[in-house]
Amino acid sequence: MAQAPAPLPKDPLGSPMWDYHAKKLFAGSPVVFDERVQVQLPMLAENQHVLPLTVDARTIPDVQRIVIFADLNPIPVAVDYRPISAAAFIATRIKLDQRTPVRAAVLAGDGVWHVGGAWVDAAGGGCSAPPVSRVKGDWADHLGEMRGAAWPEGDGLRLRLGLRHPMDTGLVENIPAYNLDELKVTDAAGKLLGAMTIWGSVSEDPSFTLLVKPSASGPVAIAARDTNGREFDGKLALAGNGPQLAVAGQ
Repeated sequence: MAQAPAPLPKDPLGSPMWDYHAKKLFAGSPVVFDERVQVQLPMLAENQHVLPLTVDARTIPDVQRIVIFADLNPIPVAVDYRPISAAAFIATRIKLDQRTPVRAAVLAGDGVWHVGGAWVDAAGGGCSAPPVSRVKGDWADHLGEMRGAAWPEGDGLRLRLGLRHPMDTGLVENIPAYNLDELKVTDAAGKLLGAMTIWGSVSEDPSFTLLVKPSASGPVAIAARDTNGREFDGKLALAGNGPQLAVAGQ
């Protein structure tokens, strides 16, 4: 006999879309609102194309996934991150199409989803206006260029990496959807440290900060793919006492 879905908790943010997204994302698994899911973001999006946010759930044990989503965006989910050999931490930038709750849902090893977030005010249009590189017309000249740096932190590395990509949502007239959809980080021994699925609601020229725990010394490899099947790769390594920029290929 199939087990009945766990009842959804009442949304402390009072979002009209909470039940809809929760049923779709969590598929009947237990859900709790948890202050240990720290979502750091501005309460006002001064630029609706670029909302910086950080998710820190390191006090929750055995985190399997971190899903970042905005309830009222036309493309609600931005990132689904699996910190395989990494801390439960990610920083990135997303678009907002209107005032909306922005949340992180963290799946622990016991199958319980832990959720945190807040309302963000936004003027609107972040998902339905063309990216800057489309307006300038130089996006193809820089497509896939990668840059980043790595620093020692605790028992691992803090990685900051960015890729040039228009991240088209498909909501702008005559511009089809075109975005990065996969990114993987591996250590020098080929061990997968973290992987994520990415949607068009991530900002143009996406950037990510991760805390990874390599099993071997040497450069950390970055591999990404977009929805047209193009693949991009690069490496991050420590050089002396400071970070070294990525050497990237397309």
